[in-house]
Formats: sequence, structure tokens, C-alpha cells
Amino acid sequence: MQYQKNYDLKIRNRIRKFRKQRGLSQEKLAELVDSSREHINRMESGKDNISLSYFIKLAEAFEVSLDELAGFKKE
Repeated sequence: MQYQKNYDLKIRNRIRKFRKQRGLSQEKLAELVDSSREHINRMESGKDNISLSYFIKLAEAFEVSLDELAGFKKE
């Protein structure tokens, strides 16, 4: 269970990192992935789980592979 929590935190931090590196606000990212700013905030803060469909949309918005977004591939 602890491994899962650590991994969830890692992914949330990577989403926030990629968003900030690209100069995107939560509102702008929400527009790119057809969501709301509140949903992006809840995903980044761990209040909402990230569905596979949103994970794919986030990778597309950041122009990275799913592996890179998940932290399986070096940047």
C-alpha cells in the first residue's frame, strides 16, 4: 500500500512539473484535456484518481510518452 501512495505522489508531482515547465496554468491545461481547473487541481493534489483516458490526454498535451509521464523513461 505504501508503494502505491509513493507512486501516486510521484505521478501527481510529474503532472505538476510538466504543466509548469510548459508555462500552463491549471485552467489552460484543463482546456487542453477537455476538463475543468478544479479537476486538474484535484488530480494534482491527489483528491481525484487519474483515469487512463485523462492520463493519455495529459501525455498528449505535454507532448510526452505515457512512459515519460509515468516516470518510466528518462526525460
